[in-house]
Amino acid sequence: MRIDIITLFPEMFEPVFNDSIIGRAQKSGEISIHTHQLRDFAFDKHRRVDDTPYGGGMGMLMKAEPIALCFEEICRQTGERPHFVYMSPQGKTLNQQRLKELADIKNICVLCGHYEGVDQRLLDSFIDEEISIGDYVLTGGEIPAMVFCDALCRMVPGVLTNNECFTEESHYNGLLEYPQYTKPSEWRGIEVPDVLLSGHHANIEKWRKEKSLEVTAQKRPDLLKNKGVL
Repeated sequence: MRIDIITLFPEMFEPVFNDSIIGRAQKSGEISIHTHQLRDFAFDKHRRVDDTPYGGGMGMLMKAEPIALCFEEICRQTGERPHFVYMSPQGKTLNQQRLKELADIKNICVLCGHYEGVDQRLLDSFIDEEISIGDYVLTGGEIPAMVFCDALCRMVPGVLTNNECFTEESHYNGLLEYPQYTKPSEWRGIEVPDVLLSGHHANIEKWRKEKSLEVTAQKRPDLLKNKGVL
């Protein structure tokens, strides 16, 4: 998978994506992440990519043409049109199901917004979908883009050591994950459940499914309603 990120602050992404799991996946070739400085596609000596909105109002608006030129250059580099995502508080809230669907796409481009947003003409003409990471507003789209890319990349085959690393996690199947324990078997008077020490795989699997439902009912009952359980 190739991910291109259009941003005013490409340096923000380097320490996040060049280390740990995502960094190793880039080195081994499962994914490649490319950042693009939007100001490189501006026209004036000040490299401005924003201007005042028509009709008045507070703040500035990102101009359409620099973003369009940057995206068209990415299309030339990749040899095809990537799926174009805009990180926006107006978008659909990101969830695991959508990540599973997007993980099958080979080329994705992500636009990081700033100021008061983006000229609507660019959104209508170029953007395939708007994605939000929650019902709140940040100072820019870079952190949401990092969240989106991190969550997406770990779904790509080969990035994690085993698919069970994410298929057993919270939200993958619409439920929260069961409780987990590690050594020692007794810690400050609290013991690991006997079933996990039994070695009986069928009983362990049954316990985990029951606990997954129990945890979901306690912490996120809305998820069970969505599955038609409650």
